[in-house]
Amino acid sequence: APFFQISFHHFRFNPFVGFQKATRFCNPLSTVPANSMELDDEDWELINDDGFVYKRLRLHPTTSAAHPPAADPAVVERNRNERKKTILAKLKTRYQKEIHDWELLSNTLQALQNRTKTQPPPSMSPDLSISQSPEHSSDSTFRDLTETLLIQVEAQEASINEISNLCDVAEALCNAQEQLLKQPFVYLPIWESSPRKLITSLCEE
Repeated sequence: APFFQISFHHFRFNPFVGFQKATRFCNPLSTVPANSMELDDEDWELINDDGFVYKRLRLHPTTSAAHPPAADPAVVERNRNERKKTILAKLKTRYQKEIHDWELLSNTLQALQNRTKTQPPPSMSPDLSISQSPEHSSDSTFRDLTETLLIQVEAQEASINEISNLCDVAEALCNAQEQLLKQPFVYLPIWESSPRKLITSLCEE
Protein backbone atom coordinates (compact mmCIF):
# COMPACT_ATOMS: atom_id res chain seq x y z
CA ALA A 1 0.00 0.00 0.00
CA PRO A 2 1.37 3.45 -0.82
CA PHE A 3 2.47 5.72 1.95
CA PHE A 4 0.15 8.63 2.51
CA GLN A 5 0.28 11.66 4.72
CA ILE A 6 -2.78 13.33 6.26
CA SER A 7 -2.59 17.02 7.02
CA PHE A 8 -5.27 19.05 8.76
CA HIS A 9 -5.57 22.35 10.57
CA HIS A 10 -7.04 23.15 13.94
CA PHE A 11 -7.21 26.24 16.09
CA ARG A 12 -5.99 26.62 19.64
CA PHE A 13 -6.63 29.55 21.96
CA ASN A 14 -3.85 31.61 23.52
CA PRO A 15 -5.01 34.17 26.14
CA PHE A 16 -2.29 36.64 25.03
CA VAL A 17 -2.52 36.46 21.24
CA GLY A 18 -5.97 34.96 20.68
CA PHE A 19 -6.56 32.02 18.34
CA GLN A 20 -3.56 30.43 16.65
CA LYS A 21 -3.65 27.95 13.77
CA ALA A 22 -1.55 24.81 14.13
CA THR A 23 -0.74 22.08 11.62
CA ARG A 24 -0.24 18.45 12.50
CA PHE A 25 0.84 15.56 10.35
CA CYS A 26 -0.41 12.07 10.95
CA ASN A 27 1.72 9.15 9.74
CA PRO A 28 -0.25 5.88 10.18
CA LEU A 29 2.58 3.74 8.76
CA SER A 30 5.53 3.25 11.07
CA THR A 31 7.56 1.20 8.58
CA VAL A 32 8.16 4.12 6.21
CA PRO A 33 11.81 5.21 6.18
CA ALA A 34 12.66 8.61 7.60
CA ASN A 35 14.11 9.92 4.35
CA SER A 36 10.66 9.60 2.71
CA MET A 37 9.67 12.86 4.42
CA GLU A 38 12.36 14.64 2.43
CA LEU A 39 10.68 13.98 -0.91
CA ASP A 40 9.88 16.87 -3.21
CA ASP A 41 6.40 18.30 -3.57
CA GLU A 42 6.19 16.83 -7.05
CA ASP A 43 6.27 13.33 -5.54
CA TRP A 44 3.05 13.98 -3.63
CA GLU A 45 -0.53 14.27 -4.87
CA LEU A 46 -3.71 15.52 -3.21
CA ILE A 47 -6.63 13.09 -3.04
CA ASN A 48 -10.23 14.24 -2.45
CA ASP A 49 -12.27 11.27 -1.26
CA ASP A 50 -15.83 12.59 -0.93
CA GLY A 51 -14.76 15.70 0.96
CA PHE A 52 -11.90 14.03 2.89
CA VAL A 53 -8.69 15.55 1.52
CA TYR A 54 -5.34 13.92 2.13
CA LYS A 55 -1.88 13.74 0.55
CA ARG A 56 -0.16 10.59 -0.65
CA LEU A 57 2.82 9.58 -2.74
CA ARG A 58 2.23 9.93 -6.44
CA LEU A 59 1.83 6.56 -8.15
CA HIS A 60 4.11 5.83 -11.08
CA PRO A 61 2.53 4.79 -14.38
CA THR A 62 4.09 1.35 -14.06
CA THR A 63 2.45 0.64 -10.70
CA SER A 64 -0.84 2.46 -11.18
CA ALA A 65 -3.86 0.80 -12.66
CA ALA A 66 -4.53 1.15 -16.34
CA HIS A 67 -6.54 4.22 -17.30
CA PRO A 68 -10.08 3.52 -18.47
CA PRO A 69 -10.61 3.85 -22.20
CA ALA A 70 -11.92 7.13 -23.53
CA ALA A 71 -15.69 7.36 -23.72
CA ASP A 72 -17.32 6.90 -27.08
CA PRO A 73 -18.48 10.30 -28.46
CA ALA A 74 -21.75 8.72 -29.59
CA VAL A 75 -22.42 7.43 -26.08
CA VAL A 76 -21.58 10.83 -24.57
CA GLU A 77 -23.94 12.57 -27.00
CA ARG A 78 -26.70 10.07 -26.27
CA ASN A 79 -26.31 10.58 -22.52
CA ARG A 80 -26.42 14.34 -23.02
CA ASN A 81 -29.65 14.04 -25.01
CA GLU A 82 -31.16 11.85 -22.31
CA ARG A 83 -30.33 14.44 -19.67
CA LYS A 84 -31.90 17.17 -21.81
CA LYS A 85 -35.08 15.09 -22.22
CA THR A 86 -35.25 14.53 -18.47
CA ILE A 87 -34.87 18.25 -17.75
CA LEU A 88 -37.53 19.16 -20.33
CA ALA A 89 -39.91 16.59 -18.85
CA LYS A 90 -39.43 18.13 -15.40
CA LEU A 91 -40.10 21.61 -16.78
CA LYS A 92 -43.25 20.40 -18.57
CA THR A 93 -44.59 18.84 -15.37
CA ARG A 94 -43.77 21.98 -13.40
CA TYR A 95 -45.58 24.35 -15.78
CA GLN A 96 -48.45 22.03 -16.74
CA LYS A 97 -50.70 23.26 -13.91
CA GLU A 98 -50.04 26.90 -14.77
CA ILE A 99 -50.88 26.25 -18.44
CA HIS A 100 -54.12 24.55 -17.37
CA ASP A 101 -55.06 27.55 -15.20
CA TRP A 102 -54.43 29.97 -18.07
CA GLU A 103 -56.58 27.87 -20.41
CA LEU A 104 -59.38 27.78 -17.83
CA LEU A 105 -59.20 31.55 -17.39
CA SER A 106 -59.30 32.15 -21.14
CA ASN A 107 -62.25 29.80 -21.67
CA THR A 108 -64.19 31.37 -18.79
CA LEU A 109 -63.66 34.89 -20.13
CA GLN A 110 -64.73 33.80 -23.60
CA ALA A 111 -67.90 32.17 -22.26
CA LEU A 112 -68.73 35.27 -20.21
CA GLN A 113 -68.31 37.53 -23.25
CA ASN A 114 -70.52 35.29 -25.38
CA ARG A 115 -73.20 35.18 -22.70
CA THR A 116 -73.17 38.98 -22.41
CA LYS A 117 -73.57 39.40 -26.17
CA THR A 118 -76.45 36.92 -26.48
CA GLN A 119 -78.36 38.17 -23.42
CA PRO A 120 -81.29 40.41 -24.50
CA PRO A 121 -81.61 43.84 -22.91
CA PRO A 122 -84.16 44.10 -20.10
CA SER A 123 -87.62 45.10 -21.19
CA MET A 124 -88.94 48.44 -19.99
CA SER A 125 -92.62 47.56 -20.32
CA PRO A 126 -92.85 46.09 -16.78
CA ASP A 127 -91.40 49.30 -15.36
CA LEU A 128 -94.17 51.24 -17.04
CA SER A 129 -96.73 48.98 -15.49
CA ILE A 130 -95.38 49.77 -12.04
CA SER A 131 -96.40 53.42 -12.39
CA GLN A 132 -99.95 52.42 -13.18
CA SER A 133 -102.51 52.22 -10.45
CA PRO A 134 -102.92 48.77 -8.83
CA GLU A 135 -106.63 48.88 -9.54
CA HIS A 136 -105.98 48.89 -13.33
CA SER A 137 -103.26 46.21 -13.33
CA SER A 138 -103.95 42.57 -13.96
CA ASP A 139 -102.42 39.39 -12.63
CA SER A 140 -100.71 38.68 -15.94
CA THR A 141 -98.87 42.00 -15.83
CA PHE A 142 -97.49 41.30 -12.34
CA ARG A 143 -96.58 37.77 -13.40
CA ASP A 144 -94.64 39.05 -16.39
CA LEU A 145 -92.90 41.63 -14.23
CA THR A 146 -91.92 39.00 -11.66
CA GLU A 147 -90.56 36.64 -14.30
CA THR A 148 -88.53 39.43 -15.92
CA LEU A 149 -87.01 40.51 -12.61
CA LEU A 150 -86.26 36.89 -11.72
CA ILE A 151 -84.44 36.37 -15.02
CA GLN A 152 -82.38 39.51 -14.43
CA VAL A 153 -81.45 38.40 -10.90
CA GLU A 154 -80.43 34.95 -12.12
CA ALA A 155 -78.30 36.47 -14.87
CA GLN A 156 -76.61 38.79 -12.38
CA GLU A 157 -75.98 35.87 -10.02
CA ALA A 158 -74.39 33.85 -12.82
CA SER A 159 -72.19 36.80 -13.73
CA ILE A 160 -71.11 37.23 -10.11
CA ASN A 161 -70.23 33.53 -9.88
CA GLU A 162 -68.19 33.74 -13.07
CA ILE A 163 -66.33 36.79 -11.81
CA SER A 164 -65.68 35.06 -8.48
CA ASN A 165 -64.22 32.06 -10.32
CA LEU A 166 -62.06 34.37 -12.40
CA CYS A 167 -60.76 36.00 -9.22
CA ASP A 168 -59.86 32.58 -7.79
CA VAL A 169 -58.01 31.62 -10.97
CA ALA A 170 -56.18 34.96 -11.06
CA GLU A 171 -55.16 34.54 -7.41
CA ALA A 172 -53.85 31.04 -8.12
CA LEU A 173 -51.84 32.34 -11.07
CA CYS A 174 -50.38 35.13 -8.95
CA ASN A 175 -49.35 32.64 -6.27
CA ALA A 176 -47.74 30.39 -8.89
CA GLN A 177 -45.87 33.34 -10.38
CA GLU A 178 -44.69 34.37 -6.92
CA GLN A 179 -43.36 30.87 -6.27
CA LEU A 180 -41.53 30.92 -9.61
CA LEU A 181 -39.93 34.25 -8.75
CA LYS A 182 -38.80 33.02 -5.33
CA GLN A 183 -37.59 29.64 -6.54
CA PRO A 184 -34.22 30.80 -8.02
CA PHE A 185 -33.34 32.39 -4.66
CA VAL A 186 -34.75 29.81 -2.23
CA TYR A 187 -34.18 26.46 -3.94
CA LEU A 188 -30.50 26.88 -4.74
CA PRO A 189 -28.31 23.80 -5.30
CA ILE A 190 -25.92 25.10 -2.65
CA TRP A 191 -28.46 24.12 0.03
CA GLU A 192 -28.14 20.43 -0.84
CA SER A 193 -27.09 18.32 2.16
CA SER A 194 -24.77 16.05 0.19
CA PRO A 195 -21.86 17.17 -2.03
CA ARG A 196 -22.79 14.46 -4.51
CA LYS A 197 -26.34 15.86 -4.84
CA LEU A 198 -24.89 19.33 -5.30
CA ILE A 199 -22.60 18.19 -8.12
CA THR A 200 -25.45 16.23 -9.74
CA SER A 201 -27.82 19.22 -9.65
CA LEU A 202 -25.15 21.52 -11.10
CA CYS A 203 -24.48 19.05 -13.92
CA GLU A 204 -28.21 18.84 -14.69
CA GLU A 205 -28.49 22.62 -14.89
